[in-house]
Amino acid sequence: MDRYVCVHGHFYQPPRENAWLESVEVQDSAHPYHDWNERITAECYGPNAWARILDGDGRIVDIVNNYARISFNFGPTLLSWLEEKAPKVYAAILEGDRLSRERYAGHGSAIAQAYNHMILPLANRRDKYTQIRWGIRDFEHRFQRAPEGMWLPETAVDKESLSLMAEQGIKFTVLSPYQASRFRKIGVRHWRDGTEGKIDPSRAYRVRLSRRQQITVFFYDGPISRAVAFEKLLDNGETFANRLLSGLNDSRDWPQLVHIATDGESYGHHHRGGEMALAYALRHIEEYQPVKLTNYGEYLEKHPPEQEVDIVENTAWSCVHGVGRWERDCGCNSGGHGDWNQSWRAPLRNALNDLRDTLAEPYESRAKELLKDPWAARNGYIEVILDRSDHSLEEFLKRHAVGELSHEQTVDALRLLELQRHAMLMFTSCAWFFDEISGIETVQVLQYAARTLQLAEETLGRSFEDEFLAKIENAKSNIPEFENGRKIYEMWVRPARVDLKRLAVHFAFICLFEDQQCTTSVYAYDVRDTRHEHAEVGRMRYLVGRAQFSSRITRAHTSLSYAVLHWGDHNLIGGVREFEDDPAFESLRQDGLDLFRKANIGGLTAFLNERFGASVYSMATLFKDEQRQVIRHVVAERMAEVDEQFRVLLDHHAPLTRFMIDLSLPVPRQLRVIGETVLGTRLRSILREPDPDLQQARATWKEMKDWPGLDLDIEQLGHTFDETMHRLMERLSESPRDLNVLRQCAEFAAFIRETSVPMNLAESQNILHGLQEDVRGDMQSKSQGGDDQAGQWCQQFDALAGALWFKTS
Repeated sequence: MDRYVCVHGHFYQPPRENAWLESVEVQDSAHPYHDWNERITAECYGPNAWARILDGDGRIVDIVNNYARISFNFGPTLLSWLEEKAPKVYAAILEGDRLSRERYAGHGSAIAQAYNHMILPLANRRDKYTQIRWGIRDFEHRFQRAPEGMWLPETAVDKESLSLMAEQGIKFTVLSPYQASRFRKIGVRHWRDGTEGKIDPSRAYRVRLSRRQQITVFFYDGPISRAVAFEKLLDNGETFANRLLSGLNDSRDWPQLVHIATDGESYGHHHRGGEMALAYALRHIEEYQPVKLTNYGEYLEKHPPEQEVDIVENTAWSCVHGVGRWERDCGCNSGGHGDWNQSWRAPLRNALNDLRDTLAEPYESRAKELLKDPWAARNGYIEVILDRSDHSLEEFLKRHAVGELSHEQTVDALRLLELQRHAMLMFTSCAWFFDEISGIETVQVLQYAARTLQLAEETLGRSFEDEFLAKIENAKSNIPEFENGRKIYEMWVRPARVDLKRLAVHFAFICLFEDQQCTTSVYAYDVRDTRHEHAEVGRMRYLVGRAQFSSRITRAHTSLSYAVLHWGDHNLIGGVREFEDDPAFESLRQDGLDLFRKANIGGLTAFLNERFGASVYSMATLFKDEQRQVIRHVVAERMAEVDEQFRVLLDHHAPLTRFMIDLSLPVPRQLRVIGETVLGTRLRSILREPDPDLQQARATWKEMKDWPGLDLDIEQLGHTFDETMHRLMERLSESPRDLNVLRQCAEFAAFIRETSVPMNLAESQNILHGLQEDVRGDMQSKSQGGDDQAGQWCQQFDALAGALWFKTS
């Protein structure tokens, strides 16, 4: 009998975008990365696209795309982020699916996922349908094919969800073995007990949903999956492979499938190096001839279900209490806070349910004035989400609008549909998964609720916020100073709210520091800057202007006048107001500039308060990333002064310092700090040049090492080395046969290896691997044919490969 192995990875992160900016803001808990998406991409999603297979000496034997050999799903909102922020990783994921179709008889390994990880058994039928529809359409858009399977968030299942999936063409899903109730051979009357994990996971099972409707379920191997997730099975690739193979059983008389399912983040994020264990295990199994790697689609086509099963409804893989983890204090939590409770879960769930239901009828009533079928339009709105272009919107409105809409009507229609999008995003499962309502995942869904409330007020003509806040006040925090959901909302959610005035002053503050080059976009908004004027007096800066601000999401736009002042360090003030007319703007412009040129800061501050009234803002108004950008700019100016002062001090004390170093005498701490700063700055400056002077870099590094007790910033140096190596390798990838560029790369790689500074050279190694596959073979053939230049190229390439930890012989 045939024997198969399949590894499924559920790759998912909750949507983290600011609900108004449509962009992920800085998250300090992800340091040293900008945010958690970026961190997990670096630790997991990227490494699985270029997974190393190592020899016994830790040298790279091969780099492979794990996505081409496993079964996997990616959350649609995560793929959207990857497409914009990590396009190479995104392309590798799509390429993995394409390669898997070649490997597995036309069946791609990617499967779809319900859109934003909503717990479907806790959703109403309407939301279930949209979540499934959006997940399928997102998949089709990205992978350019229809999905065969769909991942249920948290494997939370009920028959209504399965029926809606089957109705939309989904053939199979994957569940925990503990979600089976009973099973039997098709055509046999007697059922067998499948509870408590008794079901055999090595085959496919049919779930009959109605006379004409059915879907296939694969129940993953529980013990092996748990060992991957929680028992350090990924410490060794060969051990992992053997454990997978141990799931095969000679007593089975059918084509058996050993398959596991875990969070994809196990392979690299939760378990460092897990992607390498996976790559090694897959290759080991491929070389073991009696067993074949497969995916669910290929296996299902070859071996349709001969057994049928009943599921245990309203259950999930990460809650032993059904789906209690997402609606009540069921006892499931992350651990580590023994005196905490999760009684906040029910009030939060109830408040969001009530908000959704309260808005349903007025949404439908108002939307009917603009859209033929408000709920069908919501289902179809995924086309606009996937493509925000004017053409895409026009096509959507042709299908769904009651007629030709004015600009104002189009804005209202989009606001109503965005209301519904955020009313679903606010049910993203992670908000309930962890222990405390003040966690970033729960604050995130409260942001989506706040955006829903704002859009409801704009389109339905009344505020629903007080009712909502009264309900979430019952959701009590475990942390006394945070009190409850209402306090958390008022502390962190309401201040994040954005309107066009706040956006305009943010735009103006940034323009003030961008050398008079104003940007044409701010997050999800386009800016048409019609007029602006800068002025500087010493270190003080002033900017006055007017511009049109337009939302790419709702197409709402307005013209605003602004003026902002920076009088040193972190001192910023600015105002914004509706643009009235040219004479009013000219008065604003001229009067403010006159005061600024006289350096009358007190008068100018009073002027701004008078002209802009309540719409006066400070640096606290800036969005998180830009606050730091401004501070970095201010600090950089100061640090340039410090660096120069330190350089002068070091030169002044150089003879004494050199004398002490030569005699191995301890250098005073003050001088060591100066040395660390000056030499570190010098080395980074050399390496950031387009063509780094390697001789200078070596000399500076030698001087740094000669200083006794110098406390070098090794992490920052490693980052700079990695950055420089990557930049040189990018140049080589553009001119792969240029011997001079190759020699520069090889020499720099040799230098940084000599330093023994820890660094992540993954990007450079990936480029080298691509060149090894695409160019080296041809150059080697030319070398063997007597081409001396090609021979030198191969020699330098091998030197570079060795320095970058590749096995070269």
